[in-house]
Amino acid sequence: MTSTQSLRPAWTPLTIGLMVLGFIVWWPLGLAMLAYIIWGDQLHDVVRDGKSQFADFGATRQAQARRRATGNSAFDDYRSEELDRLKKERRKLDDEVKEFEDYLSNLSMARDREEFTRYMKERDVRRRKSRSDIDDAEVIET
Repeated sequence: MTSTQSLRPAWTPLTIGLMVLGFIVWWPLGLAMLAYIIWGDQLHDVVRDGKSQFADFGATRQAQARRRATGNSAFDDYRSEELDRLKKERRKLDDEVKEFEDYLSNLSMARDREEFTRYMKERDVRRRKSRSDIDDAEVIET
């Protein structure tokens, strides 16, 4: 009996021991072992399905690439011109969005600057008032 035969996805003493040891060392290892025991038989099917889906995705992309050329050069030229025009429009819209975001940023900065200036003026007034109150208290005491 080889080690691969004894470490099969089933409730064997070895897999149970590894699962318990995994939970003792670090709980995700035990959980991984439990998942292997329960769903290990299906692992090969999952890998095979994943590979076939990836292959299907590649075939779909190649089919789309083939459909791009219609065989009619006039239509293909028209389509490429329209796509270029749309790309330019998209860049123009992106530039406008950036300009507007910059405007909002500047507006926010100006608002913050105005609020800070107002705070500093009010603080200076409060300090002057508290100083004058202290000076008045000293005059009253003497």
